[in-house]
Amino acid sequence: MAKVVIGLSGGVDSSVAAHLLKEQGHEVIGLFMKNWHDDTVTISDECPWLEDSNDAMLVADKLGIPFQTVDLSEQYKERIVNYMFDEYARGRTPNPDVLCNREIKFDVFMDIALDLGADFVATGHYCQKKTTTENGQTIHHLIAGADPGKDQSYFLCQVSQEQLAKTLFPIGHLQKSEVREVAASQDLITAGKKDSQGLCFIGKVRLPDFLQQQLQPKTGNIIEIPAHLSVSRMSELSTEDEVFSLSRKRTYLESEGTLKGQHQGAHYFTRGQRRGLNVGGTPEPLFIIETDVESNTIFVGQGKDHAGLYRRGLFIKPDEVHWIRTDLKLEVGETMPVMGRIRYRQQLEPATLYQRADGLYMVFDDPQSAISPGQFAAWYKDEECLGSGVIA
Repeated sequence: MAKVVIGLSGGVDSSVAAHLLKEQGHEVIGLFMKNWHDDTVTISDECPWLEDSNDAMLVADKLGIPFQTVDLSEQYKERIVNYMFDEYARGRTPNPDVLCNREIKFDVFMDIALDLGADFVATGHYCQKKTTTENGQTIHHLIAGADPGKDQSYFLCQVSQEQLAKTLFPIGHLQKSEVREVAASQDLITAGKKDSQGLCFIGKVRLPDFLQQQLQPKTGNIIEIPAHLSVSRMSELSTEDEVFSLSRKRTYLESEGTLKGQHQGAHYFTRGQRRGLNVGGTPEPLFIIETDVESNTIFVGQGKDHAGLYRRGLFIKPDEVHWIRTDLKLEVGETMPVMGRIRYRQQLEPATLYQRADGLYMVFDDPQSAISPGQFAAWYKDEECLGSGVIA
């Protein structure tokens, strides 16, 4: 049996994962990652990491496994928080959960675990791993979790073959309800604990409040764009290169729309957002269809079906393309039919990858709502996540 270090988060998923590993006969060590302790940005009196670390310690004690806390707050601030500030300042929308897995759990944390002599690192993610040998090469497959409502493979879309080789997902084959049943049967304190909400490891925060620590409020205009203009703008962008045309971002001018109100900073908002505009009086709700941090302008449209929200294509720069299945990596000029998603919990949608000299294009069969720069597009074959990239 192996020596396994598990990230005990203080939640039910990692608690049950640790129990299952112990039951299988592995030597298990529980580590709690303390990644944030600036309570000035939380919106409640809760101290999430303190409560979570205490629950993790009680679970470890109940299971009879060694437990310790590791402080990764410096690396978290440097790699996640600073990156988030920088991305929002540029008018992009980062995904801290994907970044946290890539930069912290499967990098810094994994290094600590391996230094402790671990054969594997385990997490409570709802995803699965399969290992095969093809043409004499060992290949690790990242497979979706068995519970479709909890599948977290999207959050791990930036892991590598080397990281997967050293990772175990003990609960990936279970339904969430089964995980809670196991926790209750073992009398684990986390059995009925609610799933965590908010930013990865930071807790419940109002994003604008969090961002205002470094991104200062700056008054700008909210401009409503009529749907017909978005349609005509799309045709204006069209070229003989359909893949390129479908992936281009629409741009608008303030003079093309109607002033609806003001906001406190375009960098606090993202495409598809409805809440937080504080503008009423329209027949249908206003949705953000585009932001411009240079002019500090937010462009909005009425209704969730507004043409400005939808686009079929997206582009990923060469240095932002990541293949989990490196053996399937496309060469320039090659294409691949895939199933794709641009956000967590989104249903997989049919798409085609086009690898070109300037980068990777992903074109969906049907228009997608709120394709946002900074987010991750992930592509799949059946239940397997093959790779991902940051939307440019």
